[in-house]
Amino acid sequence: MSDEGLKGQVRIDRRNLSWFLFFRLLVVSLFLGGTVVYQWRSEVASPPQLPFFYTLIVLTYLQTILSAHILSTAQRLVAFARFQIAWDLILASLVIYLTGAFESQFSFLYILIVFSSSLFLKRRDVLFAASAASIFYGCLLDFQYFGILPAFGHYAPPEIEDGGKVLYAVFVNVVAFLLIALLSAQLAERGRRSQRALERKEVDLEELESLNRAIIANITSGLMLVNDSGRIRSFNAAASKITGYSLNQVYDRNVEEIFPNFNLFDGAQFNVVSRGQGEVKDKSGGIRTLGFATSMVRDADYREIGLLVIFQDLTDLLAMEDQLRRSDRLAAVGRLASGMAHEIRNPLASISGSVQLLMEGENVSDEDRKLMGIVVREADRLSGLLTNFLSFARPAKPVKTECSLASVFDELLAILHADSRFDNIKVVIDSPPGRNLYVDRQMLHQVLLDLVINSAEAISGGGMIRVGSTSGSSLVFVEDNGPGIDEKNRGKIFEPFFTTKDSGTGLGLATVYSVVEAHGGEISVQESGMGGARFELAFPENGRVASAATF
Repeated sequence: MSDEGLKGQVRIDRRNLSWFLFFRLLVVSLFLGGTVVYQWRSEVASPPQLPFFYTLIVLTYLQTILSAHILSTAQRLVAFARFQIAWDLILASLVIYLTGAFESQFSFLYILIVFSSSLFLKRRDVLFAASAASIFYGCLLDFQYFGILPAFGHYAPPEIEDGGKVLYAVFVNVVAFLLIALLSAQLAERGRRSQRALERKEVDLEELESLNRAIIANITSGLMLVNDSGRIRSFNAAASKITGYSLNQVYDRNVEEIFPNFNLFDGAQFNVVSRGQGEVKDKSGGIRTLGFATSMVRDADYREIGLLVIFQDLTDLLAMEDQLRRSDRLAAVGRLASGMAHEIRNPLASISGSVQLLMEGENVSDEDRKLMGIVVREADRLSGLLTNFLSFARPAKPVKTECSLASVFDELLAILHADSRFDNIKVVIDSPPGRNLYVDRQMLHQVLLDLVINSAEAISGGGMIRVGSTSGSSLVFVEDNGPGIDEKNRGKIFEPFFTTKDSGTGLGLATVYSVVEAHGGEISVQESGMGGARFELAFPENGRVASAATF
């Protein structure tokens, strides 16, 4: 703890004061030991002032012990330090008096006291201590010279006859006291300024370290430090969030165990990459696509100590980019299909009508009538295809109403029972009761019918299709136990004209995608627990869209 005192006051540390008291006891103990040894070895009678020495030593021990006890609870440390200096000046004066005043060899005690005061007090107080020492010493010698220095018991200081020597001794010692005060105060002040500057630098370094730790902990990018042995030495919170691994789980592990596709080493050297991309399996087993950059980390001597890897999770961003590209392609194809449909439908209607009129003629042979029938059927098929084009290119704006999923599923079952394609297929409805959706009922019905038919055509022979919704969300699904969808085709199945069927047009799932998108929802495809494909339709509910897996 420290005491600031008044403005400009020197800070006083309790620990330094404790050391000061300790050294005082040490010096007093040396005096005591020297006195005892002198008395033990001396063959002459003990000097009369020796008992007074013992008394001073005992009083100093008691005062120091009491001061150490008070120091632990003292609040005004400046006043405490001043009192200790004053006590030492009085003690030194008594020691000099008892050892002959002018003839005493202990005037240096004043110098030690003045120097000690510079360690705790500011310059004014140090000069005051030097002045007090000068006054005490000068008075002792003057009183001794004029014979007015009182005797103490059986002890009386010796007389001085040479006034010049007294004046010289006073002058030399007073100058020494003041010079020591000035020099020690100056040195102490410089030391304190250096200490304050060092403390400020330490505080700045602590703030910088704290700020650095806060930045590393709160930055949204993953940060990882790899040493020259390929071991992970640092892993921030964002890195743990992205990968699912904590620092304890990856610390000192080989980086290639967690990030095998990053290629951080080029032989035995670090590979500095300005922009890279790689796939990583997170702790839960999911595949995440990460973008990363690397840079060298060097110490104060510019020696390479590791490689800093900064990475971000691009999985959702890439999925969004794919979805945007798909939407752009769908929009472009839609505009093209819309224009072509209008240009083709009119002449196609004329061809179909003309052929039907020719078929009504009496002179048409049976073979010609059969060929004309083929023309009419193909024209009708082409007209239906154009209708699908227009439905896909310009989907009608949904007319949303609150509809019961149970009734929609019942209507769907009724239609499927009359369809021969479902004779060997079991359709199961799995939906909690009372589920309602705010959608266009007819569009939802058509979407579910297209998905169910798509599943039925994928199943060879008998099979099962499950249609339903999840509890607590606006998620509707259609899944089957068919062969499923190849992984490489999952990103293409919603594109127009893409089909794996010999007789397919490639517009069914594209139209489904457009309808769901028109509702502001999402559609995804994934592997079904039944073994086939599972389509999930997520419609907005209270302004939010239920989570659908990325396809």
